[in-house]
Amino acid sequence: MTGIARSLRALAAAGAALLAVTVAAPVAAARPEPKAPPEFVDLRSVDPTIITEMRYTTAHNFMGEPVDGYRQPVCILTRPAALALRTAQRSLLRQGYSLKVYDCYRPQRAVDHFVRWAEDLDDQAMKGEFYPEVDKTRLFEDGYIAEKSGHSRGSTVDLTLVKLPALPTRPYEPGEELTACHASQDERFPDNSVDMGTGYDCFDTLSHTDDPRVQGAQRAHRQFLKETLTGLGFVNLAEEWWHFTFKPELFPDTYFDFPVARRSVAGH
Repeated sequence: MTGIARSLRALAAAGAALLAVTVAAPVAAARPEPKAPPEFVDLRSVDPTIITEMRYTTAHNFMGEPVDGYRQPVCILTRPAALALRTAQRSLLRQGYSLKVYDCYRPQRAVDHFVRWAEDLDDQAMKGEFYPEVDKTRLFEDGYIAEKSGHSRGSTVDLTLVKLPALPTRPYEPGEELTACHASQDERFPDNSVDMGTGYDCFDTLSHTDDPRVQGAQRAHRQFLKETLTGLGFVNLAEEWWHFTFKPELFPDTYFDFPVARRSVAGH
C-alpha cells in the first residue's frame, strides 16, 4: 500500500469515527429522565384548595436563583402524605384557614445545588434576608445545609397557614432591597401567611418552633399548625417551624432525583 493510500484510509477511518460520535451524541442527550414511582402524586390532584408557592422554582430563596431540578411549581409528595394534608386542609377550611406549601419533594440534584452554593463563600447575595446573623462558613456545621435531605424521600413538606380569604402576594424582583427574615411582619418580604415570627427558610434560631422568644400570636400560630399536623401523623423538625415529615415514610432510605415537574407523576 502506498503512503498516499494509507493516508486516505486513515482519514476515512477518522471521518467514520467522528460521524459515529456525532450520531451517538443526540441519542445520549435524549436519554429519558427518571420518573417518580407510582406512590408519588401531584398534591393538586389530591386537594386543589391547598395554596402553593413553590419558592425554589423562583429566585426568591437563599441562593437567589431557581434551583436545579425544579422545572414547574408543582408540589409532589407520596400519596399518604398528600392524603394527610387533605384531611388537615378540610379541618382548617372550616376554621377559616388554608395550608400553603413552599416546598415538597426535593430532588437530590437540588440538594447538590445547595451544597455547591454553600461552599462558594463569595456568593452572599441573599444574606441580608435569609441568613443575616449567620456566617456562611457555618452553614454546614449549624445544620442549615446538608448533603442529604429528607425532602428527597418524598414525605416531607415545608408549609404555613394562610387566613382566608387569601390576599395576593407580589412577586419578588431580583436585586430588590432585602429585609431580614426575622424582622417584624410589616417589614420583611410580604407573605399572605399568618405571622409565624420569621419568614420561610430563615436561617436563624428564631425559626426553632418552640423558641421561647417567640410569644403571643406568633407562638399561637406555630402551635396551631403543629397541633393540626401532628395529630395526622406528621412530625415537626424542631429547628424549623415550617418543616414536617409524614410518618411512617414509604421510602425511609431512598433519595430520589426525578425532576419537580408534572410529567414526573403523569398518570399517577
